[in-house]
Amino acid sequence: MAVTLKDVEYIALLAKLEFTTAEKETFTHQLNAILAYVEQLNKVDTSAVEPLSHVIEYQNVFRQDVVRPGLEQNEALRNAPAKTDQFFRVPKVIGDR
Repeated sequence: MAVTLKDVEYIALLAKLEFTTAEKETFTHQLNAILAYVEQLNKVDTSAVEPLSHVIEYQNVFRQDVVRPGLEQNEALRNAPAKTDQFFRVPKVIGDR
């Protein structure tokens, strides 16, 4: 599938870009060259290659999940800049604007 000048104009319209006629022609040739290069991948035999989710071997590097006790309510509120008896006090973020 070849990219036409009309395709480049449509892509520019979607991207809200403006190009001169010379730039559009340059992009048409460049996009066709890119597609021709990518088309070479269709000629490669990949029937013996397993699909991968990552290019490199991936392993979990996170620590194990371990259940631990959380903070007591008073301890969590101790350094709060604003609080009520049981809760953090925060500025109102929902309202009329």
